[in-house]
Amino acid sequence: MKTYVKLYTRKGCHLCENAEAIVMELKEKWNFQYEEEDIDRSDELTEKYGLMIPVVEIDGEEVQFGQIDKIFLNEALSRKHLS
Repeated sequence: MKTYVKLYTRKGCHLCENAEAIVMELKEKWNFQYEEEDIDRSDELTEKYGLMIPVVEIDGEEVQFGQIDKIFLNEALSRKHLS
């Protein structure tokens, strides 16, 4: 089963842009399915993630938010890949 990564973001968010660059770089290494979702399209998502974005989910589990760390995210993907 292929790993699924989802990035919650919003327009004009520099942390989100940085997170997207990190996720895209890791996508080349881990070849996961990727989806990006703008939280401003949903009141529910805005309420849930408004102060946390960007938020990275791997297979439905929130693994990191705010300042996204490439090394941490790589290790999280490695654990998913091995399990």
